[in-house]
Amino acid sequence: MSYKIAVVGATGLVGQEMLKILHERKLPIKELYAFASFRSEGSFVKFGEEKIKVEEARPEKIAKADFALLSIGEEISLEISPEVAKKGTIVIDNSNAFRMNPDVPLVVPEVNPEDLKEHKNIIANPNCSTIQMVVALYPLHKKFNLERIVVSTYQSVSGKGKDAVVELLDQTREFLNGNKIEPKVFPYPIAFNIIPQIDNFEENNYTREEMKMVRESRKIMHLPNLKISVTCVRIPVIRGHSESITATFSKDFTLEEVYNILNKAPGVKVLDSPQEKIYPYPLFCDGKDEVFVGRIRKDLFEENTLNFWVVADNIRKGAALNAVQILEEIIKGG
Repeated sequence: MSYKIAVVGATGLVGQEMLKILHERKLPIKELYAFASFRSEGSFVKFGEEKIKVEEARPEKIAKADFALLSIGEEISLEISPEVAKKGTIVIDNSNAFRMNPDVPLVVPEVNPEDLKEHKNIIANPNCSTIQMVVALYPLHKKFNLERIVVSTYQSVSGKGKDAVVELLDQTREFLNGNKIEPKVFPYPIAFNIIPQIDNFEENNYTREEMKMVRESRKIMHLPNLKISVTCVRIPVIRGHSESITATFSKDFTLEEVYNILNKAPGVKVLDSPQEKIYPYPLFCDGKDEVFVGRIRKDLFEENTLNFWVVADNIRKGAALNAVQILEEIIKGG
């Protein structure tokens, strides 16, 4: 059986990656539609060797598809998705619009594919940083029972979209030429700098990005009381998010057990040979599907505590690929 599939936000970084992955993974597509804002209507996007004409994203047009993969703003998704879902199209939404809605499953296929059984035609794709963290942590939790996470993220500018990538490149040139830098996308210059703020601050002085990781991880792993402390930082890297994770479990473990579990875990690839300088980093992970784990070591002082380093392509596994994997799970499950 083949399906009508719509990519909404097809001209953006994530939308273009969705098209690329749909082609690579040879999904059973009867018809493919590309939607974006009215400004992009009439332009074309690539699907393999084909060119797909972009239409304006209107609910009645999107609803002609069996499945709609959305990579659009939160407010627009809140407006469009329920209308499309009412018409029978299954929506897989990459924005924050529905992630904490109790009636909407929030899914990472390597972790909680069973939650897809409860969908009501809208499924939420998690935050990019959340996805790579739970893919690495969940197989360890199943064996050792996770109690607390302390994580610091080092997030690339592509997480903010095309304009952020352009700003980093432009600022880099201006800085090297000795010119004054005028930030537009970020609150401060990002070239040769890091910014310890992603999204707005909430009343508790944690950013919205940090609280997304707390709330989403609890929902995905079905651990509503899990203790999670997060610091999210923007760094001058084009693509690929990195995370330094300290995880405390209720049960003791050996490093051999950790390696065995991670080596068998779906979606995980271990790169960890410190004496040979082998560990994950963003340039290596660019364009790859896996969540890469390295720098694995027991904490020097805290019992049952593991320190490790996680890197993934935020546009691919952190967004587009995860959405396509959700689609594949639904198709597989009938």
